[in-house]
Amino acid sequence: MAIKKTKLNFIKKSSDNNDSTIVIFQKNVAENFDETAVAWTVIKNPKQLIKYSFLYPSHFKVQASDPEGNPTSAMTACEGQSFEMATDKSENILKLSSTPAINKKDVEIKNNLETGAINGYALKDEKVLAAKSGIAPGQKAVFQFPPTIWVGAVSQVEEGDVMKSAVIQSINKELPLENLSRADIVM
Repeated sequence: MAIKKTKLNFIKKSSDNNDSTIVIFQKNVAENFDETAVAWTVIKNPKQLIKYSFLYPSHFKVQASDPEGNPTSAMTACEGQSFEMATDKSENILKLSSTPAINKKDVEIKNNLETGAINGYALKDEKVLAAKSGIAPGQKAVFQFPPTIWVGAVSQVEEGDVMKSAVIQSINKELPLENLSRADIVM
């Protein structure tokens, strides 16, 4: 499976001299995304006319952490796949499930451990894109991301932060990326 990457450049052409922080994130349409979106890429205090480049891969990876917080290896995920946290030789591992996701556009992480809650993560370009914590045995996290990013100016947000609902709702700049190989985002 070839993973396509879109090269994105953020360029500030605004004369606004406020110490803005630019946040870029995706909305997980399989869950109630207004509640939890993660600051995927953050550009702090961008300077005028400087190009800030980053890549947007077409696919994402999944990862989990076991009840003790030990992370698994990240695995590339495709639409319709389901992964499960299970015990193998007294070790908790994340593996591809023999059962596909219920929705063909979703990717699922199921907690198949007998005891203990896990955390599930979606990663893009090795950075956390979405997270679901406290997945109890028998429950799952579900991820689905359209090829769209959201961009906005915020304050006091760090890369990897779960953003508050009010912050997410204040950002209304949606950029579709389907079939793009490169793009400039100009402020």
